[in-house]
Amino acid sequence: MLQMFTLYAVVILGVAFASGQMQELDGEWEQFKTKFNKNYDDDEVQRRLTWEDNFDFINEHNRQFSDNEVTYQVAMNEFGDMDLEEFISTMTGLLSSDEKPEEKEFVDVEGLPKEVDWSKKGYVTPVYSQGQCGSCWAFAALGSLEGQHFKATGNLETLSAQNLIDCSGPEGNMGCNGGLMDQSYKYIEVNKGVDTNLSYPYVGQNGKCHFTRSGVGATQKNFVDLPKGDELALQKAVAEIGPIAVAIDAQAQGFQFYKSGVYVNKDCSPAILCHAGVVTGYGVQDGTDYWRFKNSWGTSWGMDGYMLTARNHNNQCGIASQSSYAIV
Repeated sequence: MLQMFTLYAVVILGVAFASGQMQELDGEWEQFKTKFNKNYDDDEVQRRLTWEDNFDFINEHNRQFSDNEVTYQVAMNEFGDMDLEEFISTMTGLLSSDEKPEEKEFVDVEGLPKEVDWSKKGYVTPVYSQGQCGSCWAFAALGSLEGQHFKATGNLETLSAQNLIDCSGPEGNMGCNGGLMDQSYKYIEVNKGVDTNLSYPYVGQNGKCHFTRSGVGATQKNFVDLPKGDELALQKAVAEIGPIAVAIDAQAQGFQFYKSGVYVNKDCSPAILCHAGVVTGYGVQDGTDYWRFKNSWGTSWGMDGYMLTARNHNNQCGIASQSSYAIV
């Protein structure tokens, strides 16, 4: 009889604990929906389950960070109701490239500065949000051109990613379904310019091309692809040229929910690249070399839209596998 009573008491306590935990999560869930303006029709139950999985991942990862087992922190953000597969298919957009890589050459970095941050020198426009449109490639290419245009003219202009989404199909880009930086540069060359974001605003969906010559914000003469996988060549270019467009493997929950610290992920691929952004600088934090990566997922992601990702870690996540810059 005593054993049955003990078992019953354990079951009751377990149910009570689970109920309390669910109530606590209920509050967190409601806060998440309010903060990120989430409204659901028929799929709220599934979205809630996905969010709970991500909530558990974030808590466990940050426990590891507290125990010095990992080098970066994560946090809940607007992507908390997406599993990784949906997140990658929705929030990236880099197409595979068949461009032949440049051969590696010896690069002397001895005289280069130990730290570079072009955003402090006026070369970098504010972080934008691509929304649920696979247009990372457009923001990456324009990030490089914006820097070089500023270098040449002293005028920092936010250029139109929507112009590239709508108009660069003949060069091989596919709008919100993906594209490449090189194909974007080719369009700008052939078109003799790209509009400003003010004259051709971003809407984050495919549309008809309505480029206007009067709205042009920058032109370019050519572009350069850096040697594939060569982080020293990338460092030299960042130090001497300015912000550089790069591709990256973003297929990890740690990337999805990155918040701060130096992102180290030995499991990501230097070859399977799905996303693009801009390296705006580099440096060292707590003994770990990093690249300063400007993303296009808005300022609520990462460090106000930026990530510090490991540098000189065997081309981690392919940061130097597909890097390029515009020539104006």
